[in-house]
Amino acid sequence: MLFEVQTPLGFRVRVTRSYWQLIVTVKHPVMAGRELDVQAALANPDEIRQSRRDPSVYLFYKSERVERWVCVVAKRLNGDGFLVTTYRTDVIKEGVKVWPK
Repeated sequence: MLFEVQTPLGFRVRVTRSYWQLIVTVKHPVMAGRELDVQAALANPDEIRQSRRDPSVYLFYKSERVERWVCVVAKRLNGDGFLVTTYRTDVIKEGVKVWPK
């Protein structure tokens, strides 16, 4: 296990070392070395949205600077959470805003 973070939605998100390596080498190399930013987005997000396509998927946004966010995508399955992906973005995706209410 690389890290595990409690979210404001009441579930923990786990990230294994091997899956993190997949993200930073294949999916989003720009996130290499950004583990603390990902943990901050999960633990203390500025906003959380629920995916329109999959209600078990949540997008956690943490501001980096004006109109730039770290987005962490996590799935909650049977009460457990796991990282799907993470990336930097300049737009917050559509979806139901669930945090803050």
